[in-house]
Amino acid sequence: MEKELSLEFLRVVERAAIASARTMGQGDGMKSDRVAVEAMRSEMDSVNMNGTIVIGEGERDKAPMLFIGEKVGAAAHDKTRKYPEVDIAVDPLEGTNLCSGGQPNAIVVLAASNRGGLLHAPDLYMEKLIVPPQCKGLVELDAPVAHNLKIIAKCLERRVEDLVIVVMDRPRHENLIAEIRKVGARIQLISDGDLSAGISAAVGGTGVHAVMGIGGAPEGVLTAAALRCLNGQILGRLIVQKPEHFERVAQMGIKDPRRIYDTDELAPGDNIIFACTGVTTGSLLRGVRFFGEGMRTQSMVLTLDSRQVRFVDTVHLEKGPDVRVNFY
Repeated sequence: MEKELSLEFLRVVERAAIASARTMGQGDGMKSDRVAVEAMRSEMDSVNMNGTIVIGEGERDKAPMLFIGEKVGAAAHDKTRKYPEVDIAVDPLEGTNLCSGGQPNAIVVLAASNRGGLLHAPDLYMEKLIVPPQCKGLVELDAPVAHNLKIIAKCLERRVEDLVIVVMDRPRHENLIAEIRKVGARIQLISDGDLSAGISAAVGGTGVHAVMGIGGAPEGVLTAAALRCLNGQILGRLIVQKPEHFERVAQMGIKDPRRIYDTDELAPGDNIIFACTGVTTGSLLRGVRFFGEGMRTQSMVLTLDSRQVRFVDTVHLEKGPDVRVNFY
Protein backbone atom coordinates (compact mmCIF):
# COMPACT_ATOMS: atom_id res chain seq x y z
CA MET A 1 0.00 0.00 0.00
CA GLU A 2 2.73 2.47 0.96
CA LYS A 3 4.66 2.02 -2.28
CA GLU A 4 1.55 2.28 -4.43
CA LEU A 5 -0.18 5.20 -2.75
CA SER A 6 2.34 7.50 -1.05
CA LEU A 7 3.04 9.62 -4.11
CA GLU A 8 -0.65 9.62 -5.03
CA PHE A 9 -1.45 11.14 -1.64
CA LEU A 10 1.34 13.65 -2.15
CA ARG A 11 -0.47 14.83 -5.26
CA VAL A 12 -3.71 15.14 -3.26
CA VAL A 13 -2.25 17.37 -0.54
CA GLU A 14 -0.30 19.46 -3.03
CA ARG A 15 -3.42 20.30 -5.01
CA ALA A 16 -5.41 21.17 -1.90
CA ALA A 17 -2.58 23.38 -0.64
CA ILE A 18 -2.35 25.27 -3.92
CA ALA A 19 -6.11 25.83 -3.98
CA SER A 20 -6.25 27.17 -0.42
CA ALA A 21 -3.07 29.25 -0.85
CA ARG A 22 -4.83 31.23 -3.57
CA THR A 23 -7.19 32.50 -0.85
CA MET A 24 -4.44 33.37 1.65
CA GLY A 25 -4.94 36.67 3.43
CA GLN A 26 -8.40 37.30 1.99
CA GLY A 27 -10.06 37.01 5.39
CA ASP A 28 -12.57 34.37 4.29
CA GLY A 29 -11.84 31.19 6.24
CA MET A 30 -14.92 29.37 4.96
CA LYS A 31 -13.79 29.93 1.38
CA SER A 32 -10.25 28.79 2.19
CA ASP A 33 -11.57 25.59 3.74
CA ARG A 34 -14.10 24.98 0.96
CA VAL A 35 -11.61 25.19 -1.91
CA ALA A 36 -9.18 22.91 -0.04
CA VAL A 37 -11.93 20.34 0.49
CA GLU A 38 -13.05 20.52 -3.13
CA ALA A 39 -9.51 20.12 -4.48
CA MET A 40 -8.74 17.24 -2.14
CA ARG A 41 -12.00 15.47 -2.95
CA SER A 42 -11.47 15.83 -6.69
CA GLU A 43 -7.90 14.50 -6.59
CA MET A 44 -8.76 11.58 -4.31
CA ASP A 45 -11.34 10.30 -6.80
CA SER A 46 -8.50 9.35 -9.16
CA VAL A 47 -6.48 7.42 -6.56
CA ASN A 48 -6.54 3.64 -7.05
CA MET A 49 -8.09 2.70 -3.73
CA ASN A 50 -11.33 1.79 -1.99
CA GLY A 51 -11.10 4.56 0.59
CA THR A 52 -13.31 5.43 3.53
CA ILE A 53 -13.11 8.74 5.38
CA VAL A 54 -12.83 7.91 9.09
CA ILE A 55 -11.83 11.41 10.18
CA GLY A 56 -13.03 14.28 8.04
CA GLU A 57 -15.16 17.39 7.96
CA GLY A 58 -18.16 15.53 9.28
CA GLU A 59 -19.42 16.55 12.68
CA ARG A 60 -18.33 20.00 13.82
CA ASP A 61 -17.50 21.77 10.56
CA LYS A 62 -20.50 20.43 8.59
CA ALA A 63 -18.62 20.79 5.32
CA PRO A 64 -20.37 19.55 2.17
CA MET A 65 -17.80 16.87 1.34
CA LEU A 66 -15.23 14.57 2.93
CA PHE A 67 -17.63 13.64 5.70
CA ILE A 68 -17.07 10.70 8.01
CA GLY A 69 -18.05 7.47 6.27
CA GLU A 70 -17.78 8.87 2.75
CA LYS A 71 -16.31 6.57 0.12
CA VAL A 72 -13.45 8.04 -1.88
CA GLY A 73 -11.05 6.80 -4.53
CA ALA A 74 -11.46 5.10 -7.88
CA ALA A 75 -13.54 2.27 -6.36
CA ALA A 76 -16.37 4.74 -5.73
CA HIS A 77 -17.07 4.92 -9.47
CA ASP A 78 -15.33 1.82 -10.87
CA LYS A 79 -16.88 -1.51 -9.90
CA THR A 80 -14.98 -3.56 -12.48
CA ARG A 81 -11.90 -4.29 -10.36
CA LYS A 82 -10.84 -4.74 -6.75
CA TYR A 83 -8.95 -1.89 -5.07
CA PRO A 84 -7.03 -1.88 -1.75
CA GLU A 85 -9.18 -0.93 1.23
CA VAL A 86 -7.84 2.18 2.95
CA ASP A 87 -8.96 4.26 5.92
CA ILE A 88 -8.41 7.98 5.39
CA ALA A 89 -8.10 10.80 7.92
CA VAL A 90 -7.94 14.34 6.57
CA ASP A 91 -7.66 17.91 7.64
CA PRO A 92 -8.03 19.70 4.29
CA LEU A 93 -6.79 22.93 5.85
CA GLU A 94 -5.26 22.77 9.31
CA GLY A 95 -5.15 26.39 10.37
CA THR A 96 -8.08 27.86 8.47
CA ASN A 97 -7.76 31.13 10.35
CA LEU A 98 -4.00 31.13 9.75
CA CYS A 99 -4.54 30.90 6.00
CA SER A 100 -7.30 33.49 5.86
CA GLY A 101 -5.16 35.86 7.94
CA GLY A 102 -1.94 35.20 6.06
CA GLN A 103 -0.25 33.82 9.18
CA PRO A 104 2.37 31.03 9.43
CA ASN A 105 1.90 27.27 9.80
CA ALA A 106 -1.25 26.54 7.78
CA ILE A 107 -0.92 23.07 6.22
CA VAL A 108 -2.96 20.47 4.34
CA VAL A 109 -2.88 17.03 5.96
CA LEU A 110 -3.84 13.47 5.00
CA ALA A 111 -3.15 10.20 6.81
CA ALA A 112 -3.99 6.76 5.48
CA SER A 113 -3.80 3.24 6.84
CA ASN A 114 -4.97 -0.28 6.24
CA ARG A 115 -8.54 -0.84 7.36
CA GLY A 116 -8.94 -0.26 11.12
CA GLY A 117 -5.55 1.41 11.41
CA LEU A 118 -6.78 4.81 12.63
CA LEU A 119 -8.90 5.43 15.72
CA HIS A 120 -12.36 6.71 14.83
CA ALA A 121 -12.08 9.68 17.15
CA PRO A 122 -15.20 11.74 17.81
CA ASP A 123 -15.04 15.46 17.16
CA LEU A 124 -14.33 16.35 20.78
CA TYR A 125 -11.44 17.89 22.63
CA MET A 126 -8.49 15.86 23.87
CA GLU A 127 -5.80 16.40 26.48
CA LYS A 128 -2.44 15.97 24.75
CA LEU A 129 1.22 15.58 25.58
CA ILE A 130 3.55 15.30 22.57
CA VAL A 131 7.29 14.65 22.88
CA PRO A 132 10.23 13.77 20.60
CA PRO A 133 11.70 10.25 20.20
CA GLN A 134 14.30 10.72 22.97
CA CYS A 135 11.48 11.08 25.55
CA LYS A 136 9.30 8.25 24.29
CA GLY A 137 7.90 6.12 27.11
CA LEU A 138 9.27 8.34 29.86
CA VAL A 139 6.56 11.00 30.29
CA GLU A 140 3.06 10.64 31.73
CA LEU A 141 -0.10 12.56 30.86
CA ASP A 142 -1.16 12.84 34.51
CA ALA A 143 2.28 13.64 35.91
CA PRO A 144 2.93 17.17 37.20
CA VAL A 145 4.07 19.60 34.52
CA ALA A 146 7.37 20.18 36.33
CA HIS A 147 8.08 16.44 36.41
CA ASN A 148 7.53 16.02 32.68
CA LEU A 149 9.58 19.09 31.82
CA LYS A 150 12.54 17.86 33.85
CA ILE A 151 12.39 14.48 32.10
CA ILE A 152 12.21 16.13 28.67
CA ALA A 153 15.17 18.36 29.50
CA LYS A 154 17.23 15.41 30.75
CA CYS A 155 16.44 13.33 27.64
CA LEU A 156 17.37 16.20 25.34
CA GLU A 157 20.52 16.98 27.35
CA ARG A 158 19.61 20.58 28.00
CA ARG A 159 18.35 22.76 30.81
CA VAL A 160 14.64 23.17 31.47
CA GLU A 161 15.16 26.87 30.77
CA ASP A 162 16.23 25.99 27.22
CA LEU A 163 13.05 24.08 26.36
CA VAL A 164 10.38 25.53 24.06
CA ILE A 165 6.90 24.21 24.81
CA VAL A 166 4.06 24.90 22.38
CA VAL A 167 0.68 25.69 23.93
CA MET A 168 -2.53 26.84 22.25
CA ASP A 169 -3.35 30.40 23.26
CA ARG A 170 -6.68 29.68 24.98
CA PRO A 171 -8.19 30.70 28.34
CA ARG A 172 -8.42 27.00 29.28
CA HIS A 173 -4.61 26.86 29.39
CA GLU A 174 -4.11 29.65 31.92
CA ASN A 175 -3.04 27.28 34.70
CA LEU A 176 -0.87 25.18 32.38
CA ILE A 177 0.96 28.26 31.13
CA ALA A 178 1.55 29.42 34.69
CA GLU A 179 2.99 26.02 35.68
CA ILE A 180 5.35 25.92 32.69
CA ARG A 181 6.60 29.42 33.41
CA LYS A 182 7.06 28.61 37.09
CA VAL A 183 9.48 25.82 36.18
CA GLY A 184 11.33 28.19 33.85
CA ALA A 185 10.70 26.71 30.41
CA ARG A 186 9.89 28.96 27.49
CA ILE A 187 6.47 28.94 25.83
CA GLN A 188 5.47 29.42 22.22
CA LEU A 189 1.79 30.39 22.16
CA ILE A 190 -0.06 29.54 18.95
CA SER A 191 -3.51 30.67 17.88
CA ASP A 192 -4.22 27.55 15.78
CA GLY A 193 -2.48 24.52 14.35
CA ASP A 194 -1.43 22.15 17.12
CA LEU A 195 -1.09 19.35 14.56
CA SER A 196 1.75 21.15 12.82
CA ALA A 197 3.30 21.87 16.21
CA GLY A 198 3.05 18.21 17.21
CA ILE A 199 4.90 17.08 14.10
CA SER A 200 7.54 19.75 14.69
CA ALA A 201 8.17 18.37 18.19
CA ALA A 202 9.25 15.05 16.67
CA VAL A 203 11.57 16.58 14.06
CA GLY A 204 14.97 17.79 15.22
CA GLY A 205 16.00 21.33 14.44
CA THR A 206 12.53 22.89 14.47
CA GLY A 207 13.04 24.53 17.86
CA VAL A 208 9.97 22.83 19.37
CA HIS A 209 10.60 20.37 22.21
CA ALA A 210 7.08 19.41 23.32
CA VAL A 211 3.41 20.26 22.93
CA MET A 212 1.09 20.41 25.93
CA GLY A 213 -2.57 21.20 26.42
CA ILE A 214 -6.02 20.59 24.99
CA GLY A 215 -6.83 20.43 21.30
CA GLY A 216 -9.04 18.55 18.86
CA ALA A 217 -9.21 14.75 19.09
CA PRO A 218 -9.25 14.23 15.29
CA GLU A 219 -6.05 16.27 15.06
CA GLY A 220 -4.65 14.00 17.77
CA VAL A 221 -5.17 10.94 15.57
CA LEU A 222 -3.55 12.66 12.59
CA THR A 223 -0.61 13.64 14.78
CA ALA A 224 -0.31 10.06 16.01
CA ALA A 225 -0.12 8.79 12.42
CA ALA A 226 2.81 11.12 11.76
CA LEU A 227 4.52 10.26 15.04
CA ARG A 228 4.30 6.53 14.34
CA CYS A 229 6.50 7.23 11.33
CA LEU A 230 8.76 9.70 13.15
CA ASN A 231 9.11 7.59 16.33
CA GLY A 232 7.75 10.37 18.53
CA GLN A 233 5.01 10.00 21.14
CA ILE A 234 1.61 11.47 21.79
CA LEU A 235 -0.44 10.69 24.89
CA GLY A 236 -4.09 11.69 24.70
CA ARG A 237 -7.34 11.45 26.62
CA LEU A 238 -10.76 12.50 25.37
CA ILE A 239 -12.58 15.22 27.28
CA VAL A 240 -16.05 13.76 27.76
CA GLN A 241 -18.30 15.83 30.01
CA LYS A 242 -21.81 16.20 28.60
CA PRO A 243 -24.40 13.44 27.98
CA GLU A 244 -24.19 14.03 24.23
CA HIS A 245 -20.43 13.54 24.45
CA PHE A 246 -20.88 10.10 26.01
CA GLU A 247 -23.42 9.21 23.30
CA ARG A 248 -21.06 10.28 20.54
CA VAL A 249 -18.17 8.33 22.05
CA ALA A 250 -20.33 5.19 22.27
CA GLN A 251 -21.45 5.61 18.66
CA MET A 252 -17.79 5.69 17.58
CA GLY A 253 -17.18 2.35 19.34
CA ILE A 254 -15.10 3.74 22.23
CA LYS A 255 -15.87 1.77 25.41
CA ASP A 256 -13.70 3.64 27.93
CA PRO A 257 -14.04 7.42 27.48
CA ARG A 258 -11.40 8.13 30.14
CA ARG A 259 -8.74 5.94 28.60
CA ILE A 260 -5.29 7.42 28.03
CA TYR A 261 -4.26 6.57 24.49
CA ASP A 262 -0.67 6.10 23.42
CA THR A 263 0.58 6.74 19.89
CA ASP A 264 0.12 3.20 18.60
CA GLU A 265 -3.41 3.09 20.03
CA LEU A 266 -4.49 6.24 18.22
CA ALA A 267 -2.89 5.01 14.98
CA PRO A 268 -2.45 1.21 15.30
CA GLY A 269 -2.13 0.43 11.58
CA ASP A 270 0.67 -1.70 10.16
CA ASN A 271 0.79 0.40 6.99
CA ILE A 272 0.57 4.14 7.54
CA ILE A 273 1.11 6.98 5.09
CA PHE A 274 1.18 10.57 6.25
CA ALA A 275 1.37 13.46 3.80
CA CYS A 276 1.23 17.21 4.35
CA THR A 277 1.94 20.30 2.26
CA GLY A 278 2.62 23.79 3.54
CA VAL A 279 0.07 26.47 2.67
CA THR A 280 1.73 29.32 4.53
CA THR A 281 5.39 29.17 5.56
CA GLY A 282 5.99 27.81 9.06
CA SER A 283 8.55 26.09 11.26
CA LEU A 284 8.15 22.78 9.42
CA LEU A 285 7.41 23.58 5.76
CA ARG A 286 7.52 26.51 3.37
CA GLY A 287 4.21 27.70 2.02
CA VAL A 288 3.03 27.75 -1.57
CA ARG A 289 4.97 30.25 -3.70
CA PHE A 290 3.45 31.57 -6.91
CA PHE A 291 5.48 32.87 -9.83
CA GLY A 292 4.67 33.87 -13.39
CA GLU A 293 4.76 30.39 -14.89
CA GLY A 294 3.59 28.17 -12.07
CA MET A 295 3.89 27.55 -8.36
CA ARG A 296 6.20 25.77 -5.94
CA THR A 297 5.22 23.59 -2.99
CA GLN A 298 7.06 21.93 -0.13
CA SER A 299 5.68 18.73 1.36
CA MET A 300 6.53 15.94 3.76
CA VAL A 301 5.60 12.32 3.08
CA LEU A 302 6.09 9.69 5.79
CA THR A 303 5.72 5.92 5.49
CA LEU A 304 5.78 3.57 8.46
CA ASP A 305 6.67 0.17 7.00
CA SER A 306 9.42 1.41 4.68
CA ARG A 307 10.63 3.91 7.32
CA GLN A 308 10.97 6.75 4.85
CA VAL A 309 10.79 10.48 5.56
CA ARG A 310 10.61 12.48 2.36
CA PHE A 311 10.75 16.25 2.07
CA VAL A 312 9.46 16.99 -1.42
CA ASP A 313 10.01 20.30 -3.19
CA THR A 314 7.85 20.47 -6.33
CA VAL A 315 7.60 23.03 -9.10
CA HIS A 316 4.18 22.89 -10.80
CA LEU A 317 4.44 24.44 -14.26
CA GLU A 318 1.67 26.06 -16.25
CA LYS A 319 1.11 24.58 -19.69
CA GLY A 320 2.63 26.60 -22.51
CA PRO A 321 5.33 26.48 -25.19
CA ASP A 322 7.67 28.99 -23.52
CA VAL A 323 7.50 27.87 -19.87
CA ARG A 324 10.78 28.11 -17.94
CA VAL A 325 11.81 26.55 -14.62
CA ASN A 326 13.36 28.93 -12.08
CA PHE A 327 15.10 27.61 -8.95
CA TYR A 328 15.28 30.22 -6.19
